[in-house]
Amino acid sequence: MGLFPARVKKAAKWRMPGFGLTLGLSLTYMTLLIFIPLSALLLYAARMPLGKLAAALWDPRTLAAFKVSLGSALCAAGVNCCFGLAAAWALNRYQFWGKRIVDACIDLPFAIPTAVAGISLATVFSPQGLLGGVFRFFGADIGFSQAGIVIALVFTGLPFVVRTVQPVLEAFDWEQEEAAASLGAGYGQIFIRVIFPSILPALLTGAAMAFARGLGEYGSIIFIASNMPYESEIVPLLIVKKLMQFDYVGASVIGAAMLAAAFVMLFITNALQQYLQKRSSL
Repeated sequence: MGLFPARVKKAAKWRMPGFGLTLGLSLTYMTLLIFIPLSALLLYAARMPLGKLAAALWDPRTLAAFKVSLGSALCAAGVNCCFGLAAAWALNRYQFWGKRIVDACIDLPFAIPTAVAGISLATVFSPQGLLGGVFRFFGADIGFSQAGIVIALVFTGLPFVVRTVQPVLEAFDWEQEEAAASLGAGYGQIFIRVIFPSILPALLTGAAMAFARGLGEYGSIIFIASNMPYESEIVPLLIVKKLMQFDYVGASVIGAAMLAAAFVMLFITNALQQYLQKRSSL
């Protein structure tokens, strides 16, 4: 009997074989493809003196590009939150003809090249396009403007929200809805107080991923935006222009600033997600 607790303690520490191998492969993969390239970018940007580095980041053209990229990515993430939640809800809660086709089309932005998406959107939303002509008739120019950038980012970022929220809705316990309904709650109250708090962390995660993707998007934007400095020039395009001018250090500085902005956004979102999960589990 005296040996039984020791056996239980030893068994509790047992792990399936292969942990060291899989952890080593994961760390090697992340080191070679993530940590080393990002570290090289930061080290290359650190070559610039502090004064020149600040001047490069506070350049009016750079600030304008950051304003366009951050503002467009934030607007697109907000739009994707609404439409992504609606799409995930419809795919999870209802049966309709063509559901599998719609579900497959959600992943199209992952499958097609971003340049193809940009050309398609520019064809449709240009002033001479099918939808662009309609908007122009009402006095709104969508193509070759910042609105076109937002549309391109909505197109590329929608799958992140849908595919993040959809599994949470599938795993949601229907008994909670039935219990709330039995207590006299209306459908709006059930959604706001029972369902939405459970899917909010996943919704924020999807929105953060869509924002990060939009912040670095390039191919689908350059065809639908006018790419004018101080108006519709995005940060990735500014980086490409600096590389074409052989300003590698300046491009690295702007790239490092983009990396920092994306990291801070993801860090805040993950912290908020953990807070909401702990709060909902209380």
